Amino acid sequence: MEISKVTKSVKAFGTEAADAHLKSLTIQRRNAAAYDIEIEILYCGVCHSDLHTARNEWHGSVYPVVPGHEIVGRVTRVGDRVTKFKAGDLAAVGCMVDSCRECEHCKEGLEQYCIPGFTGTYNDPDKHLGTRTYGGYSESIVVDEHFVLRVPGNLDLAATAPLLCAGITTYSPLKHWNVGPGKRVGVVGIGGLGHMAIKLAKAMGAHVVAFTTSESKFEEAKRLGADETVLSKDPEQMKKYAGSLHFIIDAVSAQHDMNAYLRLLKVDGTIALVGAPEHSLPVHAFSVIPGRKSLAGSMIGGIAETQEMLDFCAEHNIVSDIELITMDQINEAYERMLKGDVRYRFVIDIASLKNATGA
Repeated sequence: MEISKVTKSVKAFGTEAADAHLKSLTIQRRNAAAYDIEIEILYCGVCHSDLHTARNEWHGSVYPVVPGHEIVGRVTRVGDRVTKFKAGDLAAVGCMVDSCRECEHCKEGLEQYCIPGFTGTYNDPDKHLGTRTYGGYSESIVVDEHFVLRVPGNLDLAATAPLLCAGITTYSPLKHWNVGPGKRVGVVGIGGLGHMAIKLAKAMGAHVVAFTTSESKFEEAKRLGADETVLSKDPEQMKKYAGSLHFIIDAVSAQHDMNAYLRLLKVDGTIALVGAPEHSLPVHAFSVIPGRKSLAGSMIGGIAETQEMLDFCAEHNIVSDIELITMDQINEAYERMLKGDVRYRFVIDIASLKNATGA
């Protein structure tokens, strides 16, 4: 593919090393080509993946890194072959900005499982510029229209941003495993992902049981829509739920006992992992053999399903619980995120980027 000429300097926030704070940077964006949409970014959610990548904890970061894949903004320019958007429209971008579009998964609308691999919104090879992709901690972004989502007008824009990752990451497995009326669904971990799983599963009509290690989150779980809450570190409480759940969505990124949760499943029940602990989670053979139980995983969703999720959230008035921050607060937000000190997602007001330095 022909490498595009760099045409526009854009202010952004990122880091030039794993051990450096995020600070003001200048990056380059391409002009909108025939099928491209240029978006002025209004809000960007802060995902734990941002921190992992900025600090090279997944050992694949190429610097400078400009994180951010929960993007909500307004269209400022469209290419001459764009049909889905016009200038002034609200638009959103999630974790992907491209894929091969030719493999069996892409053709099925499962771009997240693109066989050659999808192009991430940040820190992936940028086939247009010959550099790396840069994310939503920036003034604007240019994305092919296929990977741009419509934002329903009735949703709070800042609180919608986390739906582009936390929302679709939990919606996709709930839909895939047919969560709905008559199903008893467990949600393990009440954080950025877990709080969305509770809201979505309840809106789908399921009976929702939340599991937490903190008694202080009992009222929170109820407010979010949980029908029951279980203190997971209490063996007696856990024992009461043995064999009672059709499906569990596990949103915990720390080490925990998978066997304890497998015991809670009914026959043919499934646990879907959406959290990603650093180390392996041991599973005993006899935690899955009796009861024909399954341990599965799930990763975001395709573009069509992400749009479906946004429309579902609009219908049920679901957004993320957020704390709105300025760009200059991002380094502090990262430290707080590591401590679990956020209910439940930081979102950056990108208007604050104009005067932010990171100093």
